[in-house]
Amino acid sequence: MFSIKNYYAILQVEPSASIADIKKAYRRLALKYHPDKNNNDSYSSAQFAEIKEAYEVLTDPAKKEYYLQQRWYNQSMGYQKTQGIVTPVSLLKQSLELEKYVSRLDVFRMDKEKLKDYLMEMLSDNVIDKIKAFNEHSTTKSIIAILLKTIQPLSSEMSDPVIRQLFKLADQNESEILLIKNSVANTQKRDRLEKYKPLVILFFTLLICGLIWLMSR
Repeated sequence: MFSIKNYYAILQVEPSASIADIKKAYRRLALKYHPDKNNNDSYSSAQFAEIKEAYEVLTDPAKKEYYLQQRWYNQSMGYQKTQGIVTPVSLLKQSLELEKYVSRLDVFRMDKEKLKDYLMEMLSDNVIDKIKAFNEHSTTKSIIAILLKTIQPLSSEMSDPVIRQLFKLADQNESEILLIKNSVANTQKRDRLEKYKPLVILFFTLLICGLIWLMSR
């Protein structure tokens, strides 16, 4: 279920590329996307950060070995999805895809623990830091709204870690914080109703039975 970055695709080289090929590709892409060459454009900076990360992993024997093991594991388990460059737009797209997928699931049969784990991976501290650097508040608010809808099947207790990450993503933006607080309040209200629902059903069942008994006398 977890995505993994395709460092070879980021550097635009084949998996069979030599160290020399990787270094050559890095130099070419670094010149193209370096922040100094692009007036510190946020998207170019994000691209450069991914290029640098890919280069550091693929040229370090220990890091590369671990990466290849994880890559092989994902492929062998059928997890073919790879993670691209983290931007507000890419996270919004990922959020929309997840919400659409979750909306089709049977809430009583879905693996809620896996949903929580996937959301926590989506909203890791590293991802949040990258998104906040763009200062695109309207897109961030849309992401938060979609993910709040996505976690509705989860209980308050299970969604708490995700909510904490959403607060980090919201940072100091009041409208986004209010959106999260309202969602939390609604979830807590729903959980309280679910908690006392069996007692309410029992009460009305006994009441109806009592009325039937009185009418039959």
